[in-house]
Amino acid sequence: MAIAIFLHFFGAVVWVGGMFFAYMALRPVAAELLPPPQRLPLWMGVFQKFFPWVWAAIILLLSSGLFMIMLLGGFNSIPWSIHAMLGTGILMILVFFYVYFFCFSALKKAVASGEWKAGGEALSSIRKLIAFNLSLGILEIVFAALFRP
Repeated sequence: MAIAIFLHFFGAVVWVGGMFFAYMALRPVAAELLPPPQRLPLWMGVFQKFFPWVWAAIILLLSSGLFMIMLLGGFNSIPWSIHAMLGTGILMILVFFYVYFFCFSALKKAVASGEWKAGGEALSSIRKLIAFNLSLGILEIVFAALFRP
């Protein structure tokens, strides 16, 4: 169980911590210092480095979380807080899928063709969805910290 807990926490730290850094530190500085023709390729590069880590975090979170649920006796034996964490986590994953497969694809296409307005719209969508997912991630931390089984 200890290894599963570590893997679960590690996945959460990578994903939620990465979103926190990107949203609260990198985004405001990039917006202040860089014009769109420089800012958009920066973000594309950041996402290209970060998103593989998010995929790994998703695999770690799902596999370790389901493993711990089974160790606790299955879905009928776990408290409401773990059900809430699972539901919130699935919503976060679905939001990430949308960001990755739709918004990030649009950003890559816009940057490759120099369409800065379309790139800015794609980045704006990503920013809003990351803010939403960051809020969900913080809610997950609340569930984990305050409502432990």
